[in-house]
Amino acid sequence: MAERKKRSLTTMVLVGMALGIATGLVINLTGWNEPGNFISDYIVNGLFLIIGKMFVNALKMLVVPLVFFSLICGVCGIGDVRLLGRIGTKSFALYMLTTAIAIATAIVIAAGLGIGQGMNLVSDGEFTGKEAPPLSQVLIDIIPTNPIAAMADGDMLPIIFFSILVGISILMVGKKAASFIEGAEIANEVMMKMVTIIMAVAPYAVFALIARAVANLGLELLQSLAGYVLVLVGALMFHLFVMLMIVLKVFSGLNPIIFIRKIRAAQIFAFSTASSNATIPVTMRTVTERFGVNNSVASFTVPFGATINMDGTAIMQGVATVFIANIYGVELGLTGYLTVILMSVLASIGTAGVPGVGLIMLSMVFTQVGLPVEGIGLILGVDRLMDMIRTAVNVSGDATVSCVVAKSEGKLDRAVYDDPEAGMLDPDEALAIDPEVEQEIAEMVDQTKKKKA
Repeated sequence: MAERKKRSLTTMVLVGMALGIATGLVINLTGWNEPGNFISDYIVNGLFLIIGKMFVNALKMLVVPLVFFSLICGVCGIGDVRLLGRIGTKSFALYMLTTAIAIATAIVIAAGLGIGQGMNLVSDGEFTGKEAPPLSQVLIDIIPTNPIAAMADGDMLPIIFFSILVGISILMVGKKAASFIEGAEIANEVMMKMVTIIMAVAPYAVFALIARAVANLGLELLQSLAGYVLVLVGALMFHLFVMLMIVLKVFSGLNPIIFIRKIRAAQIFAFSTASSNATIPVTMRTVTERFGVNNSVASFTVPFGATINMDGTAIMQGVATVFIANIYGVELGLTGYLTVILMSVLASIGTAGVPGVGLIMLSMVFTQVGLPVEGIGLILGVDRLMDMIRTAVNVSGDATVSCVVAKSEGKLDRAVYDDPEAGMLDPDEALAIDPEVEQEIAEMVDQTKKKKA
């Protein structure tokens, strides 16, 4: 019998995504998504909700321990604090650069097409702007008063700071910390294996997440905001496939086509969860095992990017600002647009780690340029779908910067990057347990018990 063809996880996830979209459209068009309907109550907002939430929670469960152990291993693997400083400086500069490019591109596209002019939309939702913490407070909060509390709350910047500090302290202690380093490396390997296990069930979870989102979205709402949606999606795709790939090629010389092919799995996870933080485990695995980025770089650039990289959100701000300004007949002018660009770049730092960061940043921008904050209510209905797309762009930006920084520091395995099969995951293999390994573990446990006796 011919050997069964190896199934690609990415292919299976794409199939799950396509089936989810089709199922969601059927439920939406037939009216089965109406409250009180059996399909709506027990399937869409019952079964699909449970499966999707469990999957997202499973990914979030891994974020803190993965970032903590991975960063410790990364710092110890670098062995040079000055090199760590260079990686941090390059990462920050590139994230700010791509964010500035994103917002400028979005404004040029949206203003050029004149979206929103002559429209008389009535707001279907209410929005009250939330106050974002000042930049000074964000900087203060980077140093946690209680690292355990920061881990419990999932605050990335304090976790990154504490993990790096632990790694630097281990380097200073020296050989006496060898057993601690070995334990951290083992723990990091265990966490990556857990990522593999959870990714293996992704096709079914992605199906549930996408089906529920499409079923509840409402096609009529999309039609009423078609201009805004199409321009925003177009700007996001332009930034992803053109601007980010130019950055990748110019700063690293890597092949953009290979990058686009290999990043798909992380993009789908980001699209499904609409959370850069929840996608950290998948992004980390993708950049290390698919792109060949050394863990010493990826352990810093990926969680750091998930916190401050706002390419997709910046594009949303640019398009939304032009859209709302045209609807209300407000002429922003060159000064207004430059203010939007500057505010978006600064806000990407100042609102790092704040829930609902996209709308908070948008309300800040609206206030600064004199647009009515309640105008955000016009686009609230489609924000969930747009959030899914812009999160995929954000994650792509994280991976791009990781590859560029790793290449510049000689921390990228070019053979792995160029190999189309490198890091591919077969769901069946991911869930398989080697009987020999089971026996080895059992013998180790037995020997430990005998020593204690």
